[in-house]
Amino acid sequence: MTQRDLPVDPERLRRLFPQLTDEDLAAYAEVTRRILSEPSPERRARVIRETLARGRQARDRQASGGVLTDAEALDVRYLSAVAKMQGSTSGSARSHGPRG
Repeated sequence: MTQRDLPVDPERLRRLFPQLTDEDLAAYAEVTRRILSEPSPERRARVIRETLARGRQARDRQASGGVLTDAEALDVRYLSAVAKMQGSTSGSARSHGPRG
């Protein structure tokens, strides 16, 4: 995985969010490359929304005992990675209060 084609170096993410697994980072890299390959901001936003929605659906199906396809498993891993990164940043933002 090369870092040049990603907006954030995966090793930097690993340092910022130590709870990310190798699978989380691989999913981040693969899905982020797919998102960035879209030609317009609107299409990139749509890919993000659709990926997260599919990830939630697949996670729910998996929790009910369903077997996931490789594509669904990737969506679930990406959803997990995003949740770990957002959970870390939202907690720290609250603890520091508003900036001004």
